[in-house]
Amino acid sequence: MSRYRGPRFKKIRRLGALPGLTSKSPKATNPGTPPPFRKKSQYHIRLEEKQKLRFHYGLTERQLLKYVRLAGKAKGQTGQVLLQLLEMRLDNTLFRLGMASTIPQARQLVNHRHILVNGRIVDIPSYRCKPRDIITGREKEKSKTLIQNYLDSSSRKKLPKPNHLTTHPLQYKGLVNQIIDRKWVGLKIKELLVVEYYSRQT
Repeated sequence: MSRYRGPRFKKIRRLGALPGLTSKSPKATNPGTPPPFRKKSQYHIRLEEKQKLRFHYGLTERQLLKYVRLAGKAKGQTGQVLLQLLEMRLDNTLFRLGMASTIPQARQLVNHRHILVNGRIVDIPSYRCKPRDIITGREKEKSKTLIQNYLDSSSRKKLPKPNHLTTHPLQYKGLVNQIIDRKWVGLKIKELLVVEYYSRQT
């Protein structure tokens, strides 16, 4: 299944806030009319949690399944390890540093070779950041302008400031201090349900 490129507000209305997908908020339609109540099956509940994770981080179905399998082989609780693996991706780290207003924009910066990790160009959005990594924009004027626009944007101020990252806006630089802690993920997600959804495929 390919990466989602359809209407983003449609997903937000169904799944809730997905700050990685878009920084905008949909306008409420008919606020006085409550949505019809439907009892959800356990499968439906697990599916929605999986979809939240997938659309927030901008992954394909195959990519997310790969991360679930990696998390299952690692030490620790599978759900928490899964979130840590996703949060430490380069595109998500740029987003959390405020160098991009959404994860798709961060992915575009990486793909177009605007980003350096420890002084080297990295053009792979799924690159896994590690503690003590130094992430900077290239010296090119275009790279600096793009990153400065994102750093100045109002959407950046709405994001929680994770303690595992440090931003130096004037130097177009970010530091990875440590692996992210679960409480700083900032996404309302029940990761255990995602693991249960994929339990038959792992």
